[in-house]
Amino acid sequence: MKALLFDKELKFVTDYPKPVPQKNEALIKVTHAGICNTDVEITRGYMGFKGICGHEFLGIVEDVNAQDKSLVGKRVTGEINLGCGNCPDCYNNMQRHCQNRQTLGIYKKDGIFAEYVTLPIENIVEIPDNVPDSDAILIEPLAAALEILEQVHIKPADKIAVLGDGKLGILISLVLSTTPANLITIGKHENKLDILRKQGIKTKFLQNATETKYYDIVVDATGSVDGFDKAVSLVKPRGIFVLKSTVAAEKPMNLAPIVIDEITIVGSRCGQFRPALRLLEKKVLDLKPLISKTFDFDNALEAFNYAQEKGVLKVVLKF
Repeated sequence: MKALLFDKELKFVTDYPKPVPQKNEALIKVTHAGICNTDVEITRGYMGFKGICGHEFLGIVEDVNAQDKSLVGKRVTGEINLGCGNCPDCYNNMQRHCQNRQTLGIYKKDGIFAEYVTLPIENIVEIPDNVPDSDAILIEPLAAALEILEQVHIKPADKIAVLGDGKLGILISLVLSTTPANLITIGKHENKLDILRKQGIKTKFLQNATETKYYDIVVDATGSVDGFDKAVSLVKPRGIFVLKSTVAAEKPMNLAPIVIDEITIVGSRCGQFRPALRLLEKKVLDLKPLISKTFDFDNALEAFNYAQEKGVLKVVLKF
């Protein structure tokens, strides 16, 4: 099958073995795939991954290796963390933190930049008919944005700053705009901030964000090693700093302000898909402006390069 393979470099291959579903797994024919910043970071060394990367997808179930075949023919996506199923985290529905987990296209599990992928049945999420492909392809990053609401109690009087106006930063801002808190998004790009302004969200350019120790909650979604220091400077004493960036680069960090101002750091990663689907079904968010361009899968290398250009948001591969 055709696949976008990473092993020290990205290669488009046409003879990669088609996966075979194991017991209680489904074989899914991929129809759409989204290119994520994490995919780009993998090509720079993040997680030391080799294989087929990619984890944001839509597809049609072609086969199920189980007695119940009801998923066959369904339009689906899938939770990206594959727990071992036999540890306290998995027993408590915390497969995202299973110590023995695989992560689709990120750690020990081939991803979705290929014509086919296999996933455990329990990871598969059926997409409702009233959610279009253009919204459904954003389920995984939308779920990651919603994870913040699961982790942090947001009060109506809170002042919140989202630092970063990329794909994830925009989605986080849209999600947090559904709360009664006082929200602002700080970024560098007029066209990206304009997406939020058109949906009633206040914005500010980074060079104008000169305030210090002002916000109750700051979310770093810059994807930059410099975002950490800036975010810390914006959090008021005893405030909350939500760290959403995953970058392969390293940088010495001055942790003294964290201690002196007693700042709480919340690491935030993946979220649950079903709450994201319920939000999409209600159609309260306009996600269409986040899709910058769609490429045929045969042009996946070109698409991957385009996804790294300045000003580009979500790039989608269509199979």
